[in-house]
Amino acid sequence: MLQQTPNLLTVARIIMVPVLALLIVQRHFQPAFWLAIAAGLSDALDGYLAKRFGWVTRFGGIADPLADKLMTIVAFTSLAWVGLLPWWLVALTLLRDLVIVTGGLIYHYRVEPVQAQPTPTSKLNTLLQIILLALVLLQAAGYWHAATLVQWMVNAVAVTTVLSMLQYVIVWSGKAQDVWRNKGRRSS
Repeated sequence: MLQQTPNLLTVARIIMVPVLALLIVQRHFQPAFWLAIAAGLSDALDGYLAKRFGWVTRFGGIADPLADKLMTIVAFTSLAWVGLLPWWLVALTLLRDLVIVTGGLIYHYRVEPVQAQPTPTSKLNTLLQIILLALVLLQAAGYWHAATLVQWMVNAVAVTTVLSMLQYVIVWSGKAQDVWRNKGRRSS
């Protein structure tokens, strides 16, 4: 049963998503901030437990990044809904995810099975998104005011979102060309 702890934490995080959205939309920013902190801590704990004890499962490998992405998209959308994040940033973030998922599916079905690997820029983008969400909620909850820092983070997230999207397109296009080139050599 202990081996399922990371998966249970992931499921709990997925359950937190609509609660977080409701808290943000109803402008209950203090509980929203603390729920977002709890979600972040549960993500760190489930990752640590899975790696430390080898409690890695196929479910966790799929559900954990899905929970993270769901949390980010819903939080960004909810914060834009109440006017705390610009809609263009939400659209840009969704575009990036759509490009990556579409490209991954095309690669998987036209080239070879894909082994998803986040790029360094993608990891930086995710980190900056999390920091931005924390800063916006921190400010909305009245715990800290840093409008200039929030604006800077919005810009940093936008830049890394575009760079990450382009990096995925370039890297995976190159991999596809290599695979096709190697298949052409073998059939000659």
